[in-house]
Order: sequence, then C-alpha cells, then structure tokens
Amino acid sequence: MTPRRPRAAAATLALALLAAHAPPARAADIVLHETGSTLLYPLFERWIPAYAAAHPGVAMTAAATGSGAGIEQALAGRVQIGASDAYMSDDQAASHPGVLNIPLAISALTVNYNLPGLGGTLRLDGPTLAGIYDGTVRMWDAPEIAAQNAGLHLPHQPIIPLRRADASGDTFVFTQFLDFSTKRWEDEVGYGTSVAWPAVDGARAADGNAGVLHLLAATPYAVAYLGISFHDAIDKAGLGTAPLKNQDGQYLLPTAATIAAAADGLDRRTPPDERLSLVYAPGAQSYPLINYEYAVVAAHQPDAATAAAVRQFLLWAIAVDGGNAPSFLDAVRFIALPDFIRAMSERQIAAIR
Repeated sequence: MTPRRPRAAAATLALALLAAHAPPARAADIVLHETGSTLLYPLFERWIPAYAAAHPGVAMTAAATGSGAGIEQALAGRVQIGASDAYMSDDQAASHPGVLNIPLAISALTVNYNLPGLGGTLRLDGPTLAGIYDGTVRMWDAPEIAAQNAGLHLPHQPIIPLRRADASGDTFVFTQFLDFSTKRWEDEVGYGTSVAWPAVDGARAADGNAGVLHLLAATPYAVAYLGISFHDAIDKAGLGTAPLKNQDGQYLLPTAATIAAAADGLDRRTPPDERLSLVYAPGAQSYPLINYEYAVVAAHQPDAATAAAVRQFLLWAIAVDGGNAPSFLDAVRFIALPDFIRAMSERQIAAIR
C-alpha cells in the first residue's frame, strides 16, 4: 500500500508544480524605449496607455524622431524598438544580421496641396510628381498637370515642393514611388530615407510630419507628402489631398478599401525577413502609396526579462484583439496585417531572446 503524503507536503508539492508552470514574474522596473517614425507615433500614443493598463509591470516611452533615427537607434542598441516606415537597406541588413524588421500594420502616404481657389480636387501621377520634385514641372498650370485636371482653375503660379528635412520613412516610400514612376528619377536620384534632392527654386523642408504639415498650411501654392495618420489634421487645416494614378490608370484616394486592395497578395510576395516595398502594387483598386510599418528590433536583447517584455508587447501590437484592433487602427487610417503576414511577424518575434 502506498503511504499517503501529509497534507502539508502535498500542498507544498502542488504549489511547486504551479510555480514551475506559471509564467515568469514581470519585473516592475522594465522600461521599453521606442523612437522613430512620426507617421507611426500617433499609433504608439494610443497603444502605450492601453498596454500599460493591462501590463503594469512594463513601462514604455515613445518619441517621434523620424524613421532614419529609429533604425539608427535600434542598430546602435540605444532603444528596444526602432519604429520605421522603411525597412532596413540591403547594406544595413547585411551589416546587422541579428536585427529584425517586423511589420506591425499597413499604412499609407498622402500627397497634399495648398492651392487657393482651385475649385475641385487635384489629380496627380508619379511622373508629374517626379517632375515637380526635380524641377522640370514648375508651374501649377503646366501641361502635365492640366492634362489630368480638365475643368479646374489651375493658377499660373510657381509650384513650391515641400519635403522632409530629417531622415524619413515617408521620404523612403515617396521617393520609391518617384523611382518606380520614371527612369530619370531612378537614374539620377533613387530612393531612401534621405536622398540628394534635385535643386528646385523655392523648395523647402521641415522635420517630421507635423513640421511639414505646418509648413504646407502656411505656404500657398505648395505641395507635400504626409503620413495618413495626420489625415484629420490635414482636413482641419483645409488642405487638399490628391487622388493618385495607379498602375491601372485609376486615380484613387487612400481608404481602407484601396489600401487593402493594394495589400492583397502580399502573402505571395513577402520574403521571410519581411523587407518588401508595397509601393505601386498592381490592381485596379490599389492605392499606390502604401507601406508596412516596421518595428526594427535586435533579436538578442540584453537580458531574458527585456526580451520577454519586447516579445509580449510586439505580439500584443499585431494581435487582432490587441494593437491591430479597429479601435486603434481606424483612428490613424491604418489597416491590420493580413493573417499570413501576421504569422510571419509572429515567427520573427519568437526569435527575440
């Protein structure tokens, strides 16, 4: 007959078994630092309080410093999460094989303008925008613009192109659009978070989406590119948003439907490291300026507790009942990751140690 354990011993064993299978306790002093994309920053502003309410053991900070700074700070190990609208370049990825590019959501850029007395909505295509930013299209009533905008009152005024002064994922996406649109831009300028912009009379620059928005609102006859998370502020400032011509010749504004149409088929194109341009995606209803919003994260963290906290936050951020819920994404006009891409991001997050 097997002897019976004393109750106290049995209780001790039960507690030991529960402790062995319980999740590790979260240190109350873990702080995760994020910096980077000014397009993604409004989403982090919404995410952080909601996450802190459910995870009191982890504090987070966020800063809108531009995607270039986000990538740089993550590569240097100064922050746990570098937020970026751009994926790391091939050279950066080759030099830092232990750094991951993890899509968190899908976003878009808008092309906006300050045109008094226009009397309608301005339509633009990639070659015309390339001409505006390289100085070959100089006036608002230029033939290239007039041909796309019959019936509009186009002023005989010089175009003032505005751009980002800081290293920016928005610049990366916008210059990719110009690069894919014209051979001249591809050969002479290319794309990146920073580029050698052609010298154009009157061109001006500002830091961050907020800086460009303020400059555009104060500059009649200017045009600029802005992150869609600033949509409400753009409307409030009374600025126009241009429908852009896609591969099928359709002029479209960024909506949940046109962004989703452009994202259709990403499961067939996205590589395991998820570094992929979404610009100029095919499809009649595809808006041409969309992108992944990335967390640039080192796979090897300083300690196990930090690694666990980073993993837990990123898994929450991409979950349909967490950070990818409509209650968060709708406010900034983002769309959730498709299921296949979410699974790819989950596999990358699992590699964080």
